[in-house]
Amino acid sequence: MDTAATAGVQPNKSLAFRISSALRRDLTSGVFRAGDKLPSESALTREYSVSRTVVREAIAILRADGLVEARKGAGVFALDVKAAVEQPFQDLNIERISSVIELLELRTVFEVEAAGLAASRRSATQIEAIVEAHRVVTDCLAAGAPTRDADFHFHLTIAQATQNKRFPEFLRLIRTGIIPRGDLQGSPPGSRPKDYNLHLREEHAQIVDAIIEGDPELARSHMRAHLKGSLERYRVLLRSQSTGASAASV
Repeated sequence: MDTAATAGVQPNKSLAFRISSALRRDLTSGVFRAGDKLPSESALTREYSVSRTVVREAIAILRADGLVEARKGAGVFALDVKAAVEQPFQDLNIERISSVIELLELRTVFEVEAAGLAASRRSATQIEAIVEAHRVVTDCLAAGAPTRDADFHFHLTIAQATQNKRFPEFLRLIRTGIIPRGDLQGSPPGSRPKDYNLHLREEHAQIVDAIIEGDPELARSHMRAHLKGSLERYRVLLRSQSTGASAASV
């Protein structure tokens, strides 16, 4: 039985990924260095006993990952692998309050506008999803359960209601650090700073109400206040830790 077909993957796609993986290993191991020309399309079809279509698909995968570039009439050339593998936000360290602050500053710019667009464009189904996501966060708070995943989903439903797929894509890109870790303040891992949670339900409710009412400016205002409050609470924490460290070194 064809494994690729069983898994729901087209055979050509499976072969293309297999070839791209082999070439990727050569690129990352130094067989091909930046500026080197890869074997020609015809050479690769002979080497792997596949069609030109499969080879082109494999090269397209490598191009999408920034590992190679095709030069018209010249062939395919290796790019700087180190630059290609450095993905955005890879150096984000959510164990550090300073990293959390950096991300909250970015989110303030991004999510304030997302809230406004959601208030303007949301569908009835998306309103229901936002309300349900808010309810789940509220239930977690009432039960004393971690809110990290529920909180992310709440913000994701708002991003989805913008009707612009790039908003939820970006939110997923920074998902690792989007919800600050509770153990930054000595709380159990996976939970949130207690003082943050005290404000969470009310701030979320205001955002939800503004989106339901279809008021973009009010939605932006409440989202801005929500993220600004989070930002200020972590700035206070950072200052207190800095003060404590200075006192300890005296």
